[in-house]
Amino acid sequence: MKTVAVSQRIDHYPDRKERRDALDQKLSAFLTECGFVPLPVPNGLTKETAGQGAQSLNELENWLATFNPNAVLLSGGNDVGSCPDRDRTEKELIEFSAKKNLPVLGICRGMQMMATLAGSSLRKVTGHVRTRHVLEGEGISGEANSYHDMSVDSCPIGYHILARSEDGEIEAIRHDEYSWEGWMWHPEREERFDVRDVKRLRNLFCDG
Repeated sequence: MKTVAVSQRIDHYPDRKERRDALDQKLSAFLTECGFVPLPVPNGLTKETAGQGAQSLNELENWLATFNPNAVLLSGGNDVGSCPDRDRTEKELIEFSAKKNLPVLGICRGMQMMATLAGSSLRKVTGHVRTRHVLEGEGISGEANSYHDMSVDSCPIGYHILARSEDGEIEAIRHDEYSWEGWMWHPEREERFDVRDVKRLRNLFCDG
């Protein structure tokens, strides 16, 4: 089975002096349903984060070389810019994917990260938290959940728009060269995984 490197949310517990990596169990279940093996990626392995003496080597490179994933998924959670160590981890995952020509899916924050690294900006949006939207666009239709209060302001350089919500916000993008897509909805948060999302992820990760 193909393996998927999955970025993780960071939860901060100051009273315990802990910063924990976390991944929704339903996201792992979604990937398993699609036929893939999830590999959660630890945050804090980049040079800038680890950087003390002998630990200044980029351990994320070693992690990726060891597990050699077949695809990358950038998960949701944490606003872009709120966790610099996670931002660095996902930036390196995207750079690794470009170097190895790996398929990538960005979910919600993951799509925002892809867009900002390609030069787009984010802006506050209303009416997109704990609701549902109708998708309209290139090969994507039906409803989707919505759990975000930030939106991609414009189509990032090197991508094209796959779908918008009924109020015109960008809901899905695809890279013009690589097999990379971003979805603003959370496929793992559906009570039953949507056949549309399962098929689309399988096609993205298996066929490019």
